[in-house]
Amino acid sequence: MITLALSKGRIFDETLPLLQAAGITVLEDPEKSRKLILPTNQADVRVVLVRATDVPTYVEYGGADLGVTGKDTLIEHGGQGLYQPLDLNIAKCRMSVAVPADFDYASAVRQGSRLKVATKYTTIARNFFADKGVHVDLIKLYGSMELAPLTGLADAIVDLVSTGKTLQANNLVEVERIMDISSRLVVNQAALKLKQASIRRIIDAFAGAVAKD
Repeated sequence: MITLALSKGRIFDETLPLLQAAGITVLEDPEKSRKLILPTNQADVRVVLVRATDVPTYVEYGGADLGVTGKDTLIEHGGQGLYQPLDLNIAKCRMSVAVPADFDYASAVRQGSRLKVATKYTTIARNFFADKGVHVDLIKLYGSMELAPLTGLADAIVDLVSTGKTLQANNLVEVERIMDISSRLVVNQAALKLKQASIRRIIDAFAGAVAKD
């Protein structure tokens, strides 16, 4: 049995065409089914639905043989013990620094001010500001990041940005792009050895589909 870990939403939707290229069709809609393990048209392949942040953990510890997860999640997780054969070029967005429109970010950085930064992505934020030599106090949040500057909790946020409309609606502006983000295929290294033919077939099909885009 090959087990693929996916998270609901954009990553799931954008992985479906890649699965189709491998001849795999998920037989139930995760938005309509209450099941957490979904069958496919291939008796030896199933999909498990987990939180996006849990995908690397499931794959690392063998709860899944392979999975699809964002570069941001992999950096925060550390990616230990995971084989990362492919950038799938799906679920694209960017990791950015944003501040209130009336906050002089450039001046604060230039003057060596200590910034309060709210983020879910503490590893990425810490490394980014350390490389710039900017002193920051990181505040870890899980909910709507945009609220932090609006309530005075933080001077800035580090978050994923897609269209930028949410920032705009909350009078925030993007001041620095940290990195581009897309989703990766990750594989359990032991599974790759034990189930090499089956997993390699999926990797090759995904690679072919990505190359066509």
